[in-house]
Amino acid sequence: MLIETIVGNVATLEKRAPHVERVYLESDHLLKRVQRVVTDHGNELGIRLKDNRELVDGDILYMDDKNMIVINVLEDDLITIQPVSIQQMGDIAHQLGNRHLPAQFEGDEMLVQYDYLVEELLQQLNIPYKREKRKVQKAFRHIGHSHD
Repeated sequence: MLIETIVGNVATLEKRAPHVERVYLESDHLLKRVQRVVTDHGNELGIRLKDNRELVDGDILYMDDKNMIVINVLEDDLITIQPVSIQQMGDIAHQLGNRHLPAQFEGDEMLVQYDYLVEELLQQLNIPYKREKRKVQKAFRHIGHSHD
């Protein structure tokens, strides 16, 4: 089966099909518009999105009256940074920006993919953090930049 459009998302769906198959993806695969995947029931799908959009957790790839196929994002190994002041936030944001590390924000927390060097930096700066496995809603996007 070839998937070219996203039907919707389970977060906003009013009526669900009774049978659900899941496609488990790592968060960085959400950026791929063309890929081959296998559902948890062993069905192989091709994804070639016509729209210029990224996949997100809960996207419905296929749905009829009885079946639906849904994207389920796997948990990432993350550092959840919890600065206690604007000074700490500025310090760590500056340091991570210099390293071109992508970050996401949820509430008062900054999320970055686990890196032992970032963990050492947070310890040196005495910035509260925790390492955890967590599902992210969208992929970490690296932004290209050069220091010309």
